[in-house]
Amino acid sequence: MQKVTLGPRIVLYPLPALLIGANVEGKPNFMAAAWSGIACSEPPMISVALRHSRHTLKGVEENMTFSVNVASVTHHKEVDYCGIVSGTNADKVSVCGFKCFYGKLENAPMIEQCPVNLECRVEHMLDLGSHVLVVGKIEETHVTGNCLTGGNPDVKKIRPLIFTPLPDSAYHGLVSL
Repeated sequence: MQKVTLGPRIVLYPLPALLIGANVEGKPNFMAAAWSGIACSEPPMISVALRHSRHTLKGVEENMTFSVNVASVTHHKEVDYCGIVSGTNADKVSVCGFKCFYGKLENAPMIEQCPVNLECRVEHMLDLGSHVLVVGKIEETHVTGNCLTGGNPDVKKIRPLIFTPLPDSAYHGLVSL
């Protein structure tokens, strides 16, 4: 089969559809982010790339903490809204009906409706150009009780939302083989 060269592009599938949370000027705010991944296992760390213009980044820089909220397929509309609307223009917590809670970090808001929440403390911030790569140390993991099997998170019960930017900019659920 013949390959077609496309030049340097960011083609990696699937991307997680996450909600990144931070307190901005004392108010919880969440943004959708798909450019994220596990960065280290010991200590557990996660990376997320945020555009400089994002309102949530302001809160991450202000508090040096953030949350990563793994949305399920049932929350695709809320995730999409949080990716389209800026927290400078709307109270996304109210519009989406999010119930926020705080854990051990005390200033990294998390969404109760999301089956998995990670509390993170900023370890590194690297300006890469269009985005800032934020590397956070995972300080605590919260999982909804009915999403566990044998005391461990169960992806079939979590039903995480994923995103594909091309060709259709669409949300999907994971499919078991």
